[in-house]
Formats: sequence, structure tokens, C-alpha cells
Amino acid sequence: MKHLLFVVLFLAALPPRPAAAQTRRSLYGLQLWPEMQAELALPGRDYLLLTVRGQHETDNNGYANPSRFLGFDERRVTAGYEHFWNERWSIGGTLGYASAANAYTLIPELLLRHRSPLGPLTFGQRLSAERTFPGPTGATGQTSVRLRFDLDQAFAVGQFALRPRLSYEAVSHVRLVRSSTDEDERTVQFTSLRAEVGCRVGSQFDFTPWVAYQSRYSFSLAQTDVNGKVIIPAGRVNALSPILGLDMRFTFLQGQDVATRRQLPTQH
Repeated sequence: MKHLLFVVLFLAALPPRPAAAQTRRSLYGLQLWPEMQAELALPGRDYLLLTVRGQHETDNNGYANPSRFLGFDERRVTAGYEHFWNERWSIGGTLGYASAANAYTLIPELLLRHRSPLGPLTFGQRLSAERTFPGPTGATGQTSVRLRFDLDQAFAVGQFALRPRLSYEAVSHVRLVRSSTDEDERTVQFTSLRAEVGCRVGSQFDFTPWVAYQSRYSFSLAQTDVNGKVIIPAGRVNALSPILGLDMRFTFLQGQDVATRRQLPTQH
């Protein structure tokens, strides 16, 4: 029953499904997402987290982009805290700052997490609600619900500790009040399938190379020629993007024993 709790809460927040329409697929170029993390271990399994991430879209190669900094199309800084009630349940929050194309967005998030053994693996569920607050030149803010499932297993290989992991995340926008002028939205606007291998090489440093396949789901308007004839009909659009990432984490243990501390994967 606990494994179904997050699914029920996520489905309850989904908007109604609109009528069926033709679907088009658009494949974009590879994105590169390097991320640096600093984690401060607190009593129990609690922690404070600070991350800095850059996102580079290889499709932009050869084009001038004055908003780039250090070659990144988007930059994100996130601070977070998580408290563990027991070995399986935890609650926390994050505050993110994202900047791209001379605009910025603040993104506060509240999260609920559950982790439990599933045979030799660890099964995780993460449910969160976030709100975007764009700057003066940004788009309208919105509220989203995120649901993520993951499976991982940690084991030792010589002096290293490896953690292969697979995760799947879905995101849906939430509107408490809808009007007839609101644009139609897909039931789920975003999904991400991610595979990774975490590698701990010391008591305070680990790195995680990962690959992901992300999809954004939306509706497109009909496109017409100068005579008003429909060239491309309205319909669903699935925008697909492959991602290659590398997370590097430094953990400040504050005297805690790394052998007894159960640390989360780098995809917090």
C-alpha cells in the first residue's frame, strides 16, 4: 500500500485529459549537464545541500548566444534540506535559482520521500510540489507536481563503492482555478528516464556519470499559408532530448562514520 500512496496523490493532482489529437515527435540535440554538489551531513541522515549546475545545448553550436556564461545556456543553483523521520520516510525542501536567456526564475519545492528494500534492491519514491516565480522578463509562474520512482543497489568493488541506478520521473502542472481562456495542456507535461552509475572513491567524494532521455509534451497550433490553408494541423507535440550528465559530490561528514551513513544518490 505504501508503494501506491505516491501514485494516488500524483494522479489526484492531474488536470483533466483533453480530446485526442494527432501527435508529432521532435528530436533535439544532445544536452550536457555537469553539476557540482556540496553536502553537509547532519545528525541522523539529515543533510544540507548546495548544488551548481550548467546546461549546454549542443544544437546551439555555431550560433552567437550573448546570454551564455562559461559556455552554458542555462545555469542553476539549488539549496536544500532534508529531514529523516526514520529509515524509510523523509521530508524536505529546496530553493532553486535558474537563469537563461537574460531571465531568471526562483523555484521553491517541498518534497516527501519513501525508500524501502525490494529484494536485493532499494526502491525509492519521491513526491514533490514546486512553484516557479519568474523575474520581470520571464513567463507566467506555475505550480507543478513531480513524481519519481527509482531502483538502485550499492555494492563494493575493491576499494570503490558502486551504485547502479535507474529512475523515472513525471511532471504535471496544477491549476486550482481554470478558465475557458486557459491553453489546453497535456495531462503530463514532462517525463525523464535516467540511468546512472554512482562511484564513491573516498570518504568524502563520489561522482556519478548518467544518461537520460527527457520528453516534453505540449499542444501545437495549426500552421497555415498566406491563403489560410492548413499546412500543419494542430496536434500533440512530443519534444525529445537526450541528456549526458556528470554529478560530482563533496560530503562534509562533520566527524560521522562514512561506513554507517546511508547516503542518497546524487539525483536528490
